[in-house]
Amino acid sequence: MKSELKQLVEVERPEVTRIVSWAASNGDRSENGDYLYGKRRLREIDRRIRYLIKRLEIAEVVDPRGRSGDQAFFGATVTFLDAAGAEQTVTIVGIDEVDTVRGRISWISPIARALLKAREGDTVQLHTPAGPQMLEVIEVRYLAID
Repeated sequence: MKSELKQLVEVERPEVTRIVSWAASNGDRSENGDYLYGKRRLREIDRRIRYLIKRLEIAEVVDPRGRSGDQAFFGATVTFLDAAGAEQTVTIVGIDEVDTVRGRISWISPIARALLKAREGDTVQLHTPAGPQMLEVIEVRYLAID
C-alpha cells in the first residue's frame, strides 16, 4: 500500500495535473476530452490516495510466527481437503493483502470464515452457491508471510 501511495503521489498525480493544466490552457473545456478525462482521473487518484492514507493509519502489523497451536485464526496457513478430495493450502490475511494466486485469502471470505476456529482433523461446512460443501482440515501452521 505504501508503494502504491508513493506512486500515485509522486508520479501519476503530477502527470495528470500537468495534462489537465495543458488542456485547460487550450480554451473551451466543455468539449475538451483531455481536460474532462484528466479531471475525472484526478478525482479517482485523489479518492484512492485518501483511502490508502486512512488504511495505512489504522493498519497493524501482525506476525503470525508468534502464534502456535492447531486452531485456525488470522494469519494461519491452513491445508485442507475439499469435497473432491483435492488438497489446498490457504493463508488467512487482511482484505488489503489478498492474493489468490499465492493462496492468500481474506479473513472475511467464505472459505476463511468456514476455516476460522477449526482445528486439525475438524470437518467444516462451506456454504457455496451450489450448496454446502464439507472441508477437512489437515494442518494448521503459523508461518512468516512475505
